[in-house]
Amino acid sequence: MALFPLKLIPAETRIDFMRWRVVTVVFMLAMMIASIALIATRGFNYALDFTGGTSVELLFERPVDVDQLRQRLESAGYPGAQVQTMGTATDLMIRLQPKDGGSDAEAINRTADDVLAAASSDGNAATIKGRSFVGPQVGQDLARKGIYAIVFVVLGFLIYIAFRFEWKFAVSAIITTLGDVVIVAGWFSLSGREFDLTLLAGLLTVMGFSINDTIVVFDRVRENFRTMRAGPLEVLNTSINQTLSRTIITSFVAFLTVLALYIYGGGSLEGMSEAMMIGIAIGTASSILVACPLLTMGPLRVTKQDLLPKARDEEALARRP
Repeated sequence: MALFPLKLIPAETRIDFMRWRVVTVVFMLAMMIASIALIATRGFNYALDFTGGTSVELLFERPVDVDQLRQRLESAGYPGAQVQTMGTATDLMIRLQPKDGGSDAEAINRTADDVLAAASSDGNAATIKGRSFVGPQVGQDLARKGIYAIVFVVLGFLIYIAFRFEWKFAVSAIITTLGDVVIVAGWFSLSGREFDLTLLAGLLTVMGFSINDTIVVFDRVRENFRTMRAGPLEVLNTSINQTLSRTIITSFVAFLTVLALYIYGGGSLEGMSEAMMIGIAIGTASSILVACPLLTMGPLRVTKQDLLPKARDEEALARRP
């Protein structure tokens, strides 16, 4: 990786990744188990998308700063309020959990009055345009569809990778990808950040990014095994080193993009951005340190028969050392 006269990453590294394959795989497995234990014991801090709440639409005289409005609502006893514009900067929709948890007309009116008092300021008064109680059914339905999406994505990855490479590659890629998602989800369980639909979208994005890096390395493994007269360990090691620069550059640029989104995207996108940043870091590390090492262990151990072109197995194997 060259940046003007600076060379940040050597073009041909010779790092012996396979030497530490047991350590990296065991460490990844330990993080997965710890994340699953956290999710099972602590659960998630579900946002209004899943729990429901009161919805209040306010119309202001002048445009209002959304982040400042969130802070005023939090000071008034409504932490985690969701604020979004409704077409213009003066028309805002606010969704929050009532203090008393009520959902009847009296509780809705009481919550709306509190929100109006907290949102109005000197020189920029607000009026209530609408109020209602929003149940969690929509969020639960979207969450269910998100789970279906994860299942279909996993099945699609398995079919694609097994067809393009070999079933051992498919299993290794799925284990690595699901491990990345579980670890990111475990972090949010530990931190207690609100789990909303944008964060769920971030987890789905992590899957796509992780599998992309893994497939790039696997593609180089296949090419090298057809041209190198070497054993699987050396082929895997060489392939990781040859794709290392590309992997780091891609991940670094993607991380900077999401970091900008995290800083300037506002509070509503912080959860998704944080999930993507953590996922990029973990996905990059796992594609280098876990995906290929898994191909040297147990039933996933690759052989010459797995990596050579199927149509020329016998002829090619006879020429191989």
